[in-house]
Amino acid sequence: MTGVRLHALPLLFGVLVVGVAPALAQTPLTLEDAIRRAQGETADARALASAIDEANARVQRAQSGFWPRVDVTETVQRGNQPVFVFSSLLSQRRFTAANFAIPALNHPDPVTNTRTAVALEQRIFDSGLTHLGVQAATLEREAASAGRDAARQGLAFRAAQAFVQVLQLEATARATDAAVDAAESDRQRARARREVGLVTEADVLAVDVHRADMRQRQIAASGDLAVARMQLAEAVGLPLTDPVVPLRPVPRPAPADGDALVRDALATHPDLRQADVHLQLADNGRRTARAALLPSVGVQAGWESNGATLGAQQSSWVIGAEMRVNVFRGFADTARISEAVHAHARATAERERVERRLEVDVRGALAQLAAARAPEDAGRAALSQARESQRIIRDRYEGGLATVTDVLRAAEATLDAESRATGAEMDVILLTVALDRALGRL
Repeated sequence: MTGVRLHALPLLFGVLVVGVAPALAQTPLTLEDAIRRAQGETADARALASAIDEANARVQRAQSGFWPRVDVTETVQRGNQPVFVFSSLLSQRRFTAANFAIPALNHPDPVTNTRTAVALEQRIFDSGLTHLGVQAATLEREAASAGRDAARQGLAFRAAQAFVQVLQLEATARATDAAVDAAESDRQRARARREVGLVTEADVLAVDVHRADMRQRQIAASGDLAVARMQLAEAVGLPLTDPVVPLRPVPRPAPADGDALVRDALATHPDLRQADVHLQLADNGRRTARAALLPSVGVQAGWESNGATLGAQQSSWVIGAEMRVNVFRGFADTARISEAVHAHARATAERERVERRLEVDVRGALAQLAAARAPEDAGRAALSQARESQRIIRDRYEGGLATVTDVLRAAEATLDAESRATGAEMDVILLTVALDRALGRL
């Protein structure tokens, strides 16, 4: 007997490993973790971060207007084109009286000119256009940051939807599993009563049909759950093959002061921040359009060295200043100013629209959450009643006081009550996240 037991230990150990391994391989996930991963671990989140880096680079590009521009040029040319030869000899300081001869001017010998030049240009006054350009790029970076925050909330809500979907399908799978077990029990009960002649074959067939229907629902729920798990893994940036197991969140108390929540949303919501930045950008555009009418002043400096070879070059330099005044551009500046004024008016109206929409979103989310909490409590009570009713009807069926139709109807009612109770609970979870999104807290 001892030898048999020793030989059975490896088999028993293997069974335990096979049974425990899937549980160990599961990835538990809370709703907070799902939201955090969706906002930082997904490809969409990385793309949003790159958008901010792009905006930072645009600010640096705009700030380059404060610095001088320096160009270095190195050229080598050879030819007998008269103007080229004349200017090259003059630049090389090798021009002589003989070069004024008409034949030499018309048919000069080929000349090689090597030229090294350094040019510097610096704006001194440009009516504030460079400063306005930097300000616009900075505001665009702030708008990109607000847009990123708004998009991150969308990613978080999408992950929450996938999270709740898995929770709901898990509950559905458990309910269908229980329904299949109950149908099997009802089937055995009906067969036992048929064997003693208390019911006919019709009762057994009715229960068999119900059992097959429950089995079909069980298979469908299992398939839907597998797909939902993959969608959740994709939404939170996990490998699609990871068996993600969401953990049901703890219910939060219902918020009471709707006016305070509206004030919080208007103070911090990224959509309103983005609307504010767009309004500032419109004001920046209006000032930029008007600044184009003012003069601009700049200085230039240049140094160059010319020669037949690099070792025989002669240097020269030039400095200067330039003032440019915009006198007339075919009414383009007037149209640009008018365009900027209308853009500012549109941004003002858009900000008002966003503010009103946010208030509607917050108050609507509060109302929906409050409305969802009542069905949640009612659903639990209805489920408890349905289960008790099913138990009583089964007992009555065994006592010959109820028909098989009553048993099947009670089973359907229990499954339906479980579905409604689960749906109500999931609605509360998702609407809580929707309220956080409306408040800009995700």
